[in-house]
Amino acid sequence: MTTWSYALILVLAGATAVLLLVDLIRDRSTQDSHYLALAVIEVAVLLQLVAGCVALARTERDVEGAVFISYLVTVALAPVAGALFSLAERSRVGTTVLLLAVATVAGMEVRLWDIWSGSHG
Repeated sequence: MTTWSYALILVLAGATAVLLLVDLIRDRSTQDSHYLALAVIEVAVLLQLVAGCVALARTERDVEGAVFISYLVTVALAPVAGALFSLAERSRVGTTVLLLAVATVAGMEVRLWDIWSGSHG
C-alpha cells in the first residue's frame, strides 16, 4: 500500500468534513454536493480495496491479512451506510450522519496504516 492512497483519502475526507460542518452550522439539510463528495470518497476507497488486496498478496510483511481485509471492506461500506441512513432522513440529522460516516472513514484509514505498517497496538 502506498502512502499517497492514504493521504488522498484523508484529504478527501477532510474536505468533505469541512463542507458538512459548514452546512451543519448553517443549519442546512443534506445536499446533492454532499452525496457527490461521498461518492468521490467511495470510488477512492474501492480503488484502495482492490490495491490493498493485491498488495497483501504480494507482500512479505508481517500483516494480519484477515484484519487488514476486514478494515478495507468496512471502510468501503461506511460511506454507503452513511448515505443510506442520510437519505432516510434528509434533514440536519442526515448531514450529521454523513459527517459521522466521513469521520469513520478517516479514523479507519489511520488504523489501516497502522495495520499495514505492522503495528499491533
